[in-house]
Amino acid sequence: MSFNYDLDFDSIDFRKHPEKYRVGRGEQGVLLVEPYKSEILPEWRFKTPDIAEESSSTIYRMFLQYKEENDFVGMDMARKFLQMGYTRARRYANYPGGKKYDKDGDINDRKIDEQKAESAAIFEEKWKLAREDEDYLTRKKEHQNKYG
Repeated sequence: MSFNYDLDFDSIDFRKHPEKYRVGRGEQGVLLVEPYKSEILPEWRFKTPDIAEESSSTIYRMFLQYKEENDFVGMDMARKFLQMGYTRARRYANYPGGKKYDKDGDINDRKIDEQKAESAAIFEEKWKLAREDEDYLTRKKEHQNKYG
């Protein structure tokens, strides 16, 4: 089932109501689902490789903490932030200012920023650890079977 954007995200605590959470595709809902957004977003940074290393390590530790707490929604949200760290850093690595399209809607020329590319690789490593975690995959399947 796809991510449900029609929910009242301002009033739902998904830790108390995990049954309302849908995994969706990729990063869907990453900036909507509370209290996880408020817990993880302040740790999410990728400006330099050092910052990306600290950020991705912190978010991956949060993933493991949610796992220890048997909190699948938290695990999935941490996974989404790691994925978003990778995709956003790649966007900035490929296009100055992260602007892929010009004012006419045409794709700008790529100008590789090696520092952002390294930040992306750092996030990708942690994202792979999370998305391939056997316990995560089992819980994901269980959640989807139970709630959609």
